Order: sequence, then structure tokens, then C-alpha cells
Amino acid sequence: MMFERRSHRRCKSVSIVAPTARRAIAVHDLMRIVVWPVLLGTCVSGFAQSNDALKTFFQRDIGLSDDQIAAIQSGKAVAKTMPSRTPAEVFLFGAIYIHAAPESYRKFATDFDRLRKVPNYLALGVFSDPPQLSDLKGFSFDSDDIEALKNCKPGNCSIQIPASSIEELQRSVDWSASDADEKVNQLLQKTALKFLLAYQKEGNQALGNYNDKRDPTEVPKQFAYMLSYTKALPARLPDFYNYLLSYPNAKPANVEDVFYWAKVKFGLKPTLRVVQLVTRRGNAGDPVAYAVAQKQLYSSHYFETALDLSFCVRDTSDEKQPGFYLIMAMGSEQAGLTGVKGSVVRKAAVGRSVSNLENALKSIRNTLENSQPGGN
Repeated sequence: MMFERRSHRRCKSVSIVAPTARRAIAVHDLMRIVVWPVLLGTCVSGFAQSNDALKTFFQRDIGLSDDQIAAIQSGKAVAKTMPSRTPAEVFLFGAIYIHAAPESYRKFATDFDRLRKVPNYLALGVFSDPPQLSDLKGFSFDSDDIEALKNCKPGNCSIQIPASSIEELQRSVDWSASDADEKVNQLLQKTALKFLLAYQKEGNQALGNYNDKRDPTEVPKQFAYMLSYTKALPARLPDFYNYLLSYPNAKPANVEDVFYWAKVKFGLKPTLRVVQLVTRRGNAGDPVAYAVAQKQLYSSHYFETALDLSFCVRDTSDEKQPGFYLIMAMGSEQAGLTGVKGSVVRKAAVGRSVSNLENALKSIRNTLENSQPGGN
């Protein structure tokens, strides 16, 4: 249904700025809301070579002032927008120093029980290995979305969905039946499982297209486009970067995958998402202790594609006091951010997103530092 493939002409940008703001509250997932940790890239690998290398990265690649760098080093959160290639793009950068072991962040970022307690999360499920239909219990559309599906047409639909899925819905569901809602959600869950299994076998090509708007979005091309942002590419983490594009091939030995789905309320309506969480563990002494990516595979609203990256960069200046720099960059592209009206929406949304990213970084720092022995 929603995830079947169909070829189309052009690639359309993706994003979500407002949700990025709200999502920042729950960190990774709430931060692509995502907008997306892309920026770190160019010099992340050299961070721990010395504090001078890290300072150079902050100054040259991110454009931070000496005062902002000093603020980060003192444990204050700094966030800013980064240059975009098109008006529809939004890139955010955020960093903070945390007096804790990098391992604490890995546990935090992969704690699904914690995420379930976030008010915006209406439901969340982690997929088995291999995924089972029972994993999708609760993965369902609300009545408003089901009502909207009745009148969906290719190029004009309020839910992100391929044209073939729209046609199948109209053909296979008796909308006048008393159990129409149940039938739609049963079809949704079966299709979601089929989609995920196809992705685990074929990789990005299984992600297909969205045909809810006039210009279709080719999701595989969009991921490649986002990762082509030069400042986002970890120069010395090629295995991690390549894996995000070539999954399921070329999986590094130090990388783990977890798949989950979530029903999240970012704004006006609940959004269903399917996400791949990729965690890379650095070797002892590697500058980057952990790299974490949240790769959105499907979203019913707002996010056409999304990718969030965060890096835990070791601080070796004081062997007696563990600490690391948490660096996040978030990027996305969203229809509706161009033109006169779109520019107004963009300005307001980006402003909220930067503020929420700062607040999220502070919250992470407080949580991790207070969980350390002797913490408050």
C-alpha cells in the first residue's frame, strides 16, 4: 500500500522544520525533528587529535566565534543554522560539552523505554529480527487520516503515499462498511511489514516514491542528495557514510542496526514513521567514540525524507575526568518554504528549531551528567 515503488520523473526536496523543533525534546528522534545532523562532517574525524583541531573545525567549517566555542567548552549549548543549497533546505548545527563517558550517550540514544515516555510519542514499537507482523500492533491511522484517504488521488493527497497504493486502497476497501477503518489499518500494517522486509533486502531502492503532490518525491535520490552536502560527510568515517547509502551491503563490523516505528504528534496531526537507527562504535582511542544516525524510511506526514546524525567526540585533555563533545547536525528539505509566504514560515520555524535544539542539548547534558557517580 503506502510503500510500493513506482518510477517518476524528478526528485523533490524534503524536510520539516517545525517538527524538528518540537522533536528536539526527545533528542535524536525528536531532533530531525530531526532537522538533521549533517554539518559535522568535514572534520569530525580529526576532533580529538587536539583541542586546536576541534577549535579549527568550529571556526572554519561551522563559523563559530571564539565566544561561542568557549561557551561550548564550558558546558553551554550552542546551535545555529548552516548555509543551504536551496531555499527549501534547512540545516542546523548544535554542540555541547558533557562531563560523562561517551557510552552514556549511546545508551541514552537507544533507550526506547525513555522515548515511549515522551508526551509527543503516542506509540512506539521495536521490530524483531526478522520483523514480524505482530511488531506493528498499534501502527495505525487515526479516523481523520482514514477519512482523508477516501478522496486521495495521485498528486493530491494529504498523506504521503505512492500512486499505486492510492489506487489499491480505492480498489480494495469498501468505505461504506462498518469495519472500513480496521481494514485500512490491517492493509497498512501488512504493507509496512512488506516494505521493511524489502528494504532490508534491497536497501534504498525499496523506499520508492511519494505521489501525494504534483511533483513526486524519489526517496532514494533524496537520501543521496542530503548526504552530498559536503560539510556533512565525516571525512574519516567513510565506512559509516557508505553504509548509510549502500545498506544492507558493506556493513562494518562495529555497526549495529535497530528498526522501530513510532506514532508521534509533532504538530497538527499524528505522524506514523518507520526509522532505522544505526550506531557506530569507535575503537579505543578513536576520536569519534560513537556515531549515531536516525534514517527515516517512511513518514505519513511532514517528513518526505530525513536523516539525523550525532557524534560523541572524545576529550582526552583530562584523564581523571571523563568527558566528550556531543555534536549534532540536522538537515531537511520541505515543501512550502519557498516564495514570499514560505520565507515567512521558514524564518519562524528555523528560529524555533534553533531554540529547541539548544534546549535539547541542555537536557541531554543534565541527564547524562546527573546519572554519573557523584552526579546531582
